[in-house]
Amino acid sequence: MVNREINFSLWLDFVERDYLKNEFLKLIENGTINGATSNPSIFASAITTSSAYKKQLATLSGKGAKEKYEALAIEDIRTAAQVLRPLYDEGNDGYISIEVDPFLSNDTQGTIEEGKRLFAAIDEPNVMVKVPATEAGYAAMTELLCNGISVNATLIFSPKQAQKCLKAMKKGMDGFTASGGRRVEAVISVFVSRFDRLLDADLEKEGIAVAKTGCYNAAKIYNLVEAAHIPSIRTLFASTGVKGDNLPADYYMRELLAPHSVNTAPLATIEAYIAKKETAPKLPLEDSEINGYFTKLADNGFDMDEVYAQLLKEGLEAFEKAFSEMLDTLK
Repeated sequence: MVNREINFSLWLDFVERDYLKNEFLKLIENGTINGATSNPSIFASAITTSSAYKKQLATLSGKGAKEKYEALAIEDIRTAAQVLRPLYDEGNDGYISIEVDPFLSNDTQGTIEEGKRLFAAIDEPNVMVKVPATEAGYAAMTELLCNGISVNATLIFSPKQAQKCLKAMKKGMDGFTASGGRRVEAVISVFVSRFDRLLDADLEKEGIAVAKTGCYNAAKIYNLVEAAHIPSIRTLFASTGVKGDNLPADYYMRELLAPHSVNTAPLATIEAYIAKKETAPKLPLEDSEINGYFTKLADNGFDMDEVYAQLLKEGLEAFEKAFSEMLDTLK
């Protein structure tokens, strides 16, 4: 559940047209969630498996695949934004995210232009534009925020990425404030479970506890973000669903429960979380504990810089692949 006493937000990592008009409303009404996120993979699954899009697709005959996708996505995001708008108006988040074309991850100007265009087309203030945390993305984040467009920085794995996001975001927010703007916010989306899926088999061979790296890395970035003392920038914990039955479904959510933070998760993960009694926040952790863990990894031959680079590369490729496959189905 959302916990406003500690400023903890819970967002649903799922978008599908019929769902937005039914069960989604109930989750908001009972205070379970106060926002939502989407990504190319989520839209690919929704558009290719749900019959809810057939009627609109029939009106888009003759359009290009990306035009069709954007028409479908814009309608869904606008619907979600309108449903969430009362929360936004009362200052209780109410954000929905839409990601720019993954193939623009190394194109600053292309990202800026697409972000502005999508935001204008949806025409709702409570939309966050998702921008991958690449070198090209940082400059785009600054420009979008400077123009009053809230930003969800995505695919963050390393503390260096988070630090660059903070710098870019503050610059953009300061520019927006200087121009007379009032409300613009940002989240730094730290991916969690992918670390453990990549490393746990090797860690187990070395006798090192598994299912810890993602949480310690997220805790490190959380401390970094909080140290900046910018209320309008929060850490968002993403990729918090578990794979297999080795961990409780809500494991990452509980391990990363923290004040002034957001967790975005699939529906099954959220249901598992709310089915149990809420626990006290697990974060922040002491820097000494976090650093001690990563020193142990380094002493056993694990190079985190290599891990960060590999996960970012794989994340970008996965989003590009999902986007391409979806576009192929719309041709």
